[in-house]
Amino acid sequence: MIVRVRAERVSGEVKAPPSKSYTHRAITAALLAPGKSDITNPLYSRDTEATINAAKLFGATLNLKKDHITVEGVERPKTPDNIIDAMNSGTTLRIMTSVAGLTKSGYTVLTGDESLRRRPMQPLLNALRQLGIRAWSSKLDGTAPVIVEGGEMGGECRIRGDVSSQFISGLIIAGSAAERPVSVNIEGELVSKPYIDATLSVLKQFGVEVERAGYRKFTTTPRGYRPAGFTVPGDYGLAGFVMSTPMVAGGRVRVTGLDPRLPQADYKVVEVLRNMGAEVKEGEGFVEVVGSSLRGVDVSLRDSPDLLPIVAVLGAVADGETRIRDVGHARFKESDRIAVLAAELSKTSIRVRELPDGLVVEGGRLKAARLDPRGDHRLFMAFTLLSLATRGGIEVLDPESASVSYPTFLQDLETLGCEVEKI
Repeated sequence: MIVRVRAERVSGEVKAPPSKSYTHRAITAALLAPGKSDITNPLYSRDTEATINAAKLFGATLNLKKDHITVEGVERPKTPDNIIDAMNSGTTLRIMTSVAGLTKSGYTVLTGDESLRRRPMQPLLNALRQLGIRAWSSKLDGTAPVIVEGGEMGGECRIRGDVSSQFISGLIIAGSAAERPVSVNIEGELVSKPYIDATLSVLKQFGVEVERAGYRKFTTTPRGYRPAGFTVPGDYGLAGFVMSTPMVAGGRVRVTGLDPRLPQADYKVVEVLRNMGAEVKEGEGFVEVVGSSLRGVDVSLRDSPDLLPIVAVLGAVADGETRIRDVGHARFKESDRIAVLAAELSKTSIRVRELPDGLVVEGGRLKAARLDPRGDHRLFMAFTLLSLATRGGIEVLDPESASVSYPTFLQDLETLGCEVEKI
């Protein structure tokens, strides 16, 4: 299927989709908390479905309702009686691989779709071995499918911090339910630090305290989890696609359901939009954006790699040059986002220079093209902004990919006055 998006201008209000990151973490914490926990405002998407299914396979009982999930957690995860399919969710694969090390015995097998089976896992597998848990890639190449043997987790490990913060989150989450203390030492510069802060925020609400030395070392204690209630905030990163629509089509948009008090790496989208020329107003639970002319920026996305697609496409229609730095870890997402953005934006006549750790985008006039997000949900949503900027002159493949994180994305565009044509 192909999508074209048009609008004379956008106007209206939509509610931000619930945070995908917080939904993953809250469900996993509730799985490890013996007793009943309640998660309000969860995100239901393909990625979070993978975490829900994994929690069930580890022995939790989940009651899913429209606006909340009740989770009956377990004292200790059981060995799953089937393979865990993380589908396209890197967060599910990384966190649940660590959780698998908590089972008493037996083997847990975790896999995913073709894209996920290319994403690196070896640093996490090495760290688990240092903690006394045997874990390996079935292909012996450091990628899924992975096999984890249950045992007794504890001790100290070292892991590089420049590939994915999901490795560290998984070790902290599982280590907090281990029988012995777990210390995680970070080698090199840790990327995506706010995601670690988000993990620690969720664990605190579930009764877990983690000792830390900045972002260099994290130490868990074997006190374990207690049941809790948790309300998932709106997702700034996903809402950023909607916030950006006035910048390419004109108009005014308000996004509600946001809470800046909980750490979110992608809150940076508000700063980026302001720096690119947007008039941005923040109020109690909302962000309002008024369209204006765009100017290029020089920005580091070391801690907010998921904003790369938004900034790159806005740079394509901005005046001047946009330089995006420190985001080499975006090559290990659902796609090599740096390479795909460079290739696809070039189809629109935009001059793009690919860097090892980023992109340089020269804003200009877009020509008609058909863009392929390569199955990557964030690239699909970013490319729809270019379709909107050209009044449908740019066609975008694979609208189904949005269901990974933001199933109502196209409907929300229609709410703002966009005509969404599927062909």
